[in-house]
Amino acid sequence: MNKLDQLKGVFHFFDEDRDGKISPIEMQHCVMRIGGEMLPEEAEAVIESLDADGDGLLALEDFVGLMEAQGEEEKMKDMRDVFEMYEMDGSGFITPKSLKRMLSRLGMSRPIDECRLMISQFDLNGDGVLSFDEFSIMMLR
Repeated sequence: MNKLDQLKGVFHFFDEDRDGKISPIEMQHCVMRIGGEMLPEEAEAVIESLDADGDGLLALEDFVGLMEAQGEEEKMKDMRDVFEMYEMDGSGFITPKSLKRMLSRLGMSRPIDECRLMISQFDLNGDGVLSFDEFSIMMLR
């Protein structure tokens, strides 16, 4: 089963009346069934923000967009966590020294010159360190 089929299954779980759309009340019910809480106003706001055709309901395409956006958000959070592991010193950048330290912790010790070379391959602005944006580009390759 591919990801789209899985999302369709989840959509149909939310679509209680099987009309091919998710209403705010259906959204609220499903969130409650999986142990969460959602006020009616919150459900309406979520649907309104994603409703492409303005009918006050969430179509399958809108729902897929929501799920994919949440997946991307989670990936970015995970990437931020990994970046912070390598960054270590609070500078907001991965430096050759912090890269060397982390690689050593991972049992992959490298000389500082090799760490500089590794950073230079993705250092887009040439400042000798990796920002989160540069790190993200590196990770997405």
